[in-house]
Amino acid sequence: MSQPSRERLVELRRAFHRRPEPAWREFWTTARIVAELESLDVDEIRVGPEVLAEGERFSVPDEAELDRWYRQAEDAGANPETLERLRGGYTGAMATIEGGDGPTVGLRVDIDGLPRAESSDETHVPVSEGFRSEHEGAMHACGHDAHATIGLGVLEAIADSDFDGTLKVFFQPAEEAIGGGKPMAESGLLDDVDSLLAVHVGLDHPTGEVVAGVEGFLAVHQFRADFTGEPVHAGGRPAQGRNAVQAMAAAVQNLYAIPRHEDGATRVNAGNVGGGSATNVVPEDAYIEGEVRGETTELMEYMRERAASVVDGAAAMHDCEVELTPEGEAPGAESDAAVVDVVESVAGRTDGVDSVVRHADLGGSEDATFLMRRVQETGGQAAYVGVGTDHPGGHHTATFDVDEDSLVIGVDVLTETIRNLARHGP
Repeated sequence: MSQPSRERLVELRRAFHRRPEPAWREFWTTARIVAELESLDVDEIRVGPEVLAEGERFSVPDEAELDRWYRQAEDAGANPETLERLRGGYTGAMATIEGGDGPTVGLRVDIDGLPRAESSDETHVPVSEGFRSEHEGAMHACGHDAHATIGLGVLEAIADSDFDGTLKVFFQPAEEAIGGGKPMAESGLLDDVDSLLAVHVGLDHPTGEVVAGVEGFLAVHQFRADFTGEPVHAGGRPAQGRNAVQAMAAAVQNLYAIPRHEDGATRVNAGNVGGGSATNVVPEDAYIEGEVRGETTELMEYMRERAASVVDGAAAMHDCEVELTPEGEAPGAESDAAVVDVVESVAGRTDGVDSVVRHADLGGSEDATFLMRRVQETGGQAAYVGVGTDHPGGHHTATFDVDEDSLVIGVDVLTETIRNLARHGP
């Protein structure tokens, strides 16, 4: 069995890093992944609508936004035939290798970037090495460029091995919007998976450290509340207006007043708020984009129900209407001990790994939990693996970067784990 070279992995990762695409806009990224898959000895490639359950996507941009990113991918040389299959923002892909009668093992990697600008400081390695984002206002600030690369690297290594089983690699879109996990999980393509691995680089673990089973997922629900009132002249007839900003402000204040729950950690955040049109007009429109989280799915549901009650009450208090729209959601999940055992054992004998941590908390949310739970509900097992990488800036910051040595470690650990799971099961 031969592994892809470090140079090839670095080249791939930098290509993805140059062209980050946010949720449901991953047109060039998906097309590049498909092109790479077509060069490998894989048995099946599914693209876009073939890997996503209809009607389950969250946070899909409007047609004008999708078209702008589609044209940008077209101008960058993405395969027109692949792009045509992705119209409407149906991004993502899945590749299958059928190597024998052994179990089916899945690997999930996410592929989207973030809608934030990347540092232009010369000390930032992507700047000094010439692979900074070419899409202003978008950046791979969480390592999904590395994840896509690791997924392709694992496929290349398995395709060149004596693999006895079936491997499915899921290149999932829209993780950052908490929008792609559910439609991929409900596609039916995971229902025959016996063991599933999901992977993330970094998470404040250094290069050379591997977390065999990440824990501490916070279930999350993201929402948008649109308040509608009645505009009037603020000086001439203030009592005849219905102030949407007042309703919004009352909702924000009272969201943070939701009682915390004795059964575990809960969170709430009104992350983006706005409204109104002029200083002399009683505002007729206002909005909140917010989220609630819980240590368990049940605790998240408690927060979601209380948040909905707060929003409705604030609107009623100020004689306004409100429309509450879900924007994204992910449940909690746990890694299965039997799969964690295999990852832990493999990592402990992998070159470049100098520390293996059995469990560590994520402290955030991830929609890989949809895929993990689907596999577990259909009789399989799953684990979320952390591959440490030195990153000079924190996740989601303008200076985030990955240590490219971790690409090799990720491919090696996951490839050998997959071969073990196919050979012996968890």
